[in-house]
Amino acid sequence: MAETTNDALIHDQSAGIERLLEIMRRLRDPDTGCPWDIEQDFDSIAPYTIEEAYEVADAIARRDWPELEGELGDLLLQTVYHTAMGEEEGHFTFQSVVRNISDKMVARHPHVFGDESRDKSADQQTADWEKIKAAERAGKAQGGALDGVAIGLPALLRAYKLQKRAARVGFDWPETGDVIAKITEEAAELVEARDTLTQAEVEEEFGDLMFVMANLGRHLGVDPEAALRAANAKFIRRFEGVEARLAAIGKTPADSDLAEMDALWDAVKVAERS
Repeated sequence: MAETTNDALIHDQSAGIERLLEIMRRLRDPDTGCPWDIEQDFDSIAPYTIEEAYEVADAIARRDWPELEGELGDLLLQTVYHTAMGEEEGHFTFQSVVRNISDKMVARHPHVFGDESRDKSADQQTADWEKIKAAERAGKAQGGALDGVAIGLPALLRAYKLQKRAARVGFDWPETGDVIAKITEEAAELVEARDTLTQAEVEEEFGDLMFVMANLGRHLGVDPEAALRAANAKFIRRFEGVEARLAAIGKTPADSDLAEMDALWDAVKVAERS
């Protein structure tokens, strides 16, 4: 009888989150579930979680709202997947995860859910938010200024967050010009490394340059991860424009050369600005 009820829930399009939780439970059932889903663990699913988050960001950047609806569902599935595995191993449940984030939001917004005044600037609210987070980290024995910056973040975003944390305790260049001078220094070291050092040392110097570039973004009020995503999108758009212009004369990039494609690239840029 219970199985019939579960089948009814799985096919009930109005059942909401309970339907999705039951679908995941059935997929992970060791006797009757999907062999692929049964084999997965936290480590194997984590890359999909990151990928789905980026696909959400991509749909937002393209203002593709029907696509965003689907991508948000895919991202929600990742949460359900991890919580199902957590429940199987006795770590947590979907309901405990929901309770945890709900409690956190209430605790971090005393000006909304408590008796603190809402008459604060956005900057003051951000400062208060950081104080609450710092207290939470202290409660978790995370006393270092850089504790809690997730290792799994994309490297550029993690560099940005590490630098923000260090800046809060005064470890920062006072002026943007100091950062630009450091970029010049690191670029020179990279050129020297290219000519005289090993590949490992070249990689190290390149990493140093990227790290300082992320810091420059912070000083300029630019999110380096978002800026690079936008640059990627612009490159794709313009290169596709080059391909379209080549196709109009019966050619592909493989049939062309750098001089021709560079001229078409400039034409695409001009067309974008007109």
